[in-house]
Amino acid sequence: MIPSLLCITLHELAHGLMAYRLGDDTAKRAGRLTLNPLKHLDPIGLLMMLTVRFGWAKPVPVNMYRFRNPKRGMALTALAGPGCNLLITVLFLFLYGLLYSALKASELGGILLELIEITAYMSLGLCIFNLLPVPPLDGSKVLLSVLPDDAYRKLMYYERYGSIVLLALVWSGVLGRPLGKAIGSLYELLFAVAQAGFHLVNG
Repeated sequence: MIPSLLCITLHELAHGLMAYRLGDDTAKRAGRLTLNPLKHLDPIGLLMMLTVRFGWAKPVPVNMYRFRNPKRGMALTALAGPGCNLLITVLFLFLYGLLYSALKASELGGILLELIEITAYMSLGLCIFNLLPVPPLDGSKVLLSVLPDDAYRKLMYYERYGSIVLLALVWSGVLGRPLGKAIGSLYELLFAVAQAGFHLVNG
């Protein structure tokens, strides 16, 4: 639960902060520029995080027409969440390696190490999953920067059904298994960051 709440909260906060920086204060007025996880939770998305380790949060409200360049602003705002999660993964893997020798000997230290590693893995899962170009995920918003306006509006029309489609694809295994393998493979590559942290301390 703790890793899930941390990953989701920082993901959505990153969206809101990027939008605010680009000129849209919609998220701020909605009270979403906060570290309070209750403001960002989507019950189904949280359940997904806890069961399959990738999911989604309640989308931060964004008014793309407040951006100087609406398409560019929407794409950057959408990418801010996954980008934040990738950064969390790298930082927590480095922290895992850095603290491994000091914490592994005690029971409490072992629990802390497990929390750090789970956070890194979940954050990577949230990053990759949300980059899928399926509404309401962030990847569908990034499409705004490359799709004609009419095509994008048609895509967004089906956004209300996106969560149902995603659940069906994940639980049926059509999406869940290959996505899990992709996340696992990338995690193994990024684990070199943990090794770098370990060698920094242990030589």
